[in-house]
Amino acid sequence: MTSATRFPARFSGAMWGLLALLTCLLLLSAGCAQRGAAASTPTAEPITDSDEPEARKRARIRIELAAGYFGEGQNTVALDEIKLALQADPTYAPAYVLRGLVYMGMNNDPLAEESFQRAMQLNPRDPDALHNYGWYACQRGRYAQSTELFQRALVSPVYGGQARTLLAMGICQIRAGQFVEAEASLARSYELDPANPIVAYNLASLQFRRGDDAKAQFTIRRLNNTDLANAETLWLGIKVERRLRNREAMAQLAQQLGRRYPDSAQWARFQRGEFDE
Repeated sequence: MTSATRFPARFSGAMWGLLALLTCLLLLSAGCAQRGAAASTPTAEPITDSDEPEARKRARIRIELAAGYFGEGQNTVALDEIKLALQADPTYAPAYVLRGLVYMGMNNDPLAEESFQRAMQLNPRDPDALHNYGWYACQRGRYAQSTELFQRALVSPVYGGQARTLLAMGICQIRAGQFVEAEASLARSYELDPANPIVAYNLASLQFRRGDDAKAQFTIRRLNNTDLANAETLWLGIKVERRLRNREAMAQLAQQLGRRYPDSAQWARFQRGEFDE
């Protein structure tokens, strides 16, 4: 999954947190594309199909399969493929990154930590490894470490995932109570990927939380004017317009919320007048 993935408008509000997590986690669109450690060095010639070692090719194909199983929630099958990949090539860093993600999902912290550290030993400058180890550290409340890892990923000249790393860093900075820094990270992610609904929602929510209602209005309106709007984005839009005393816009959003999501918790709160959380 990449930051350009478009998510259906029908997702419930509860899905936004899950989608944010998946956007932050999945590495392999870039990680499996690397044919060798040389790909992380801008002056080195990358390994291509014609000269990729057979062992590395077998490991890469196994990891591509493992990533698919992991995405479907088949963790045990994914681990079997990762083991076969590492048997073929014990130095293939993306295998350890994916192994870390699988064990992270299984709440096996010792093996997840070991896997990420092994990936870092093999390639300390790999931005995908840095990103995912940073997310792991954030999930464990190690916010200073996570920020340092994210920042190291962002300086890589060959990294194409800046938007997702900035999103992850912004979410972690919010958790750490660093709201000014979080807004800067999310705003930069939004500049790079304005079509990403998760970035837009998180940025607008933080802007609203910090009392910057004009910016929050601009951001959430852009999202609500697309087919990616859902109950949660409409509800945030209602609260923003209410604070700005824009009754007409508030009423229009409420009409959409009631028509499209009559069974949602947000519509129930609107009907009860529960605007303060």
